[in-house]
Amino acid sequence: MTAIDADRLTAKLAAIRLLSLDCDGVMTDGGLYYAADGTELRRFNVRDGVGIKALMAVGVDIAFITASRTPAIQHRANSLGVRHCFVGAEDKLAALKALCARLDVPLEAVAHVGDDVNDIPLLQSVGVPMTVADATPEVRALAVYAARRKGGDGAVREISERILAARVDAGASRASSDSAAAQPVPPLYR
Repeated sequence: MTAIDADRLTAKLAAIRLLSLDCDGVMTDGGLYYAADGTELRRFNVRDGVGIKALMAVGVDIAFITASRTPAIQHRANSLGVRHCFVGAEDKLAALKALCARLDVPLEAVAHVGDDVNDIPLLQSVGVPMTVADATPEVRALAVYAARRKGGDGAVREISERILAARVDAGASRASSDSAAAQPVPPLYR
């Protein structure tokens, strides 16, 4: 893992305006399930969804960026109210850069959570590269934060809570009420 001191990590987490998430292996356990008719299924963790909604409630944009083409991912995005969902993204970094340009969010204010080698270009480009407990060694080496939980097992919830806690910490340490700290934090995270 890339070394970063706790105060610097807290400051970076508090400044996140966009959380980009890989899906298979981050929001799911990476397993593929097939129905008798060949339909590909995914299992998502409900607690991750609560964390995502809490971040959106304080103004953090969420994006799903995945090479997978299964409709289940778009359905999950829709059910959570995630407006930015890139399914079948051959070039994930290009998708992220286009979204950042559209939202006027610098890459430094982006966190990406990835678990495998196709996430490396994103992890090398964003301000806060993050991963899950069961990520590949190459990805873990690039991350400034690795969740204790595995993909599909609450890792996104854990990461969401870290971001929310950093916003609370940053707000408590500032006398001014800038936009990153002024957003109310849901009671669950106080």
